[in-house]
Amino acid sequence: MYRTRTFAISSLTLLFSTLLFSQNISSTVLDSTTLQPVPYATIILNKNGVITNEEGKFSFLMTESIKETDSLFISCIGYESIGKPLNQFTGKAILLSPKAIELKEVIVSNKDYTPEEILELVEENIGKNYKNNFTKKRLFLRESYRNYIEKSNYTIKESTIPALNKQFLDSVLNSIPSNDTYYTEVLGDLYGNDDTDAQKLNLIKASELYDKRSRLDLENLEERFNDIIKKNVKTDSYFKVKSGLFGTKVDAEELFDQEVDSSEVESLNKELEKTTERKKFFANYKRSTLANLYTNLPIFKDTDYNVLWKSNRYDLILEDFTYIGDKPLYVIDFKPKRSEEFKGKLYIDANDFALIKMDFENVEPLRKFNLLGISLNEYLAKGSILFDKDDDGTYSLRYYEITKGNRVGFKRPVKIIEKNKNVKGRRKQNELHLKIDAAFNGRNKYEVVVFDTESISEAQFKAFTEKNDVLPQYMPNYDPEFWKGYTIMEPNMAIKEFTSQVENE
Repeated sequence: MYRTRTFAISSLTLLFSTLLFSQNISSTVLDSTTLQPVPYATIILNKNGVITNEEGKFSFLMTESIKETDSLFISCIGYESIGKPLNQFTGKAILLSPKAIELKEVIVSNKDYTPEEILELVEENIGKNYKNNFTKKRLFLRESYRNYIEKSNYTIKESTIPALNKQFLDSVLNSIPSNDTYYTEVLGDLYGNDDTDAQKLNLIKASELYDKRSRLDLENLEERFNDIIKKNVKTDSYFKVKSGLFGTKVDAEELFDQEVDSSEVESLNKELEKTTERKKFFANYKRSTLANLYTNLPIFKDTDYNVLWKSNRYDLILEDFTYIGDKPLYVIDFKPKRSEEFKGKLYIDANDFALIKMDFENVEPLRKFNLLGISLNEYLAKGSILFDKDDDGTYSLRYYEITKGNRVGFKRPVKIIEKNKNVKGRRKQNELHLKIDAAFNGRNKYEVVVFDTESISEAQFKAFTEKNDVLPQYMPNYDPEFWKGYTIMEPNMAIKEFTSQVENE
């Protein structure tokens, strides 16, 4: 069996070596005119589908069932579709040709609708065009978090603990990375009904990619801080933390290590409990993330992208016609008239009035406030949503991408005052008084690729029980071998080139 498989892979390599990489069929889709990457193109091989990433790259799992004569189908809005055997793809990349728009073909087959009438028809046909039953979806979720410090200024007004001086506080700031990047990826099966948060998730595999150096520096910093506290603070003290009119109380006992049973059995049991809780938390978090994305699809009434349901609140322009394959699409541009938050484009099938694609971007901050020196600005929410038709003739989600940006600011005085419980009269023992002016900026990106959607009964949904037995595997650097044997969305160059500094020291 091994020799047969090796021979098959070697033969395929000779026939279409530009497509084959290790055990994956990989390539890049480019615009034939501009030679620029074509993102979010749909690739179908043996009824299995993937999406190209923002760099136009894709990969398929190489299996024994794949033959050199199997056809690879590629389609994308605005391009001529391609469908031909694998061994006929011989170039370094796959070129898609822009499709000429034949307006007469679109208009003859359809009434000359206004954009408002088109959206009314989309709304009327949502019930029959999209799945509204229980489903099982094989999907891949990638989350990217990039955070950086815009400013971190402070002034010491008073400190009666010599160790808590400017040198120490500068070391605190130096220990916090000015830029921090974190990636996590999961493959799993999501069970449920899309328009509710009643979802169940079966995680298959997961990874996380980040630099542990920043975590190690913060752990060392915590040890140094605890050592300073133990040497300068009595255990019968308590702390008042004040910022302007606000304050809270913390007992000193909470800052000291409690007595721990160091027996080996007890330690192992606690570690097991901790791991079990981490697995449960990880699964719950991923399920919640997916449920939030799904329940906010534009085909549901409670969505933030409400242009289909409240079209009178938008200026609509029938901007263009285009195609996906041979299907003509209306292209409608939408902008809010007054208080709505998003603008964008809708791509609607001219035959069955299904929403195929939506591009969106906020026109004003989603949330913004500045009160007593604390500020928040959720300034960005931009992305794309793609639907595709399944074998049963109904549409379901194929790809969802959204980038969110937010800025948090803190400009306030802070006092940390140590007071002793047993001293009569003047209880204050020590004080640290600061003025802080800091701001933090974050960009979070979520990508979901749905490979397969299968209808299930409500009884099957209720019968499925989550296992919660998967934790992400930590990777200091991107490892292309981790997802070997699985079909996922190709990582972009930023992920592939990510390197932890701690691994190179």
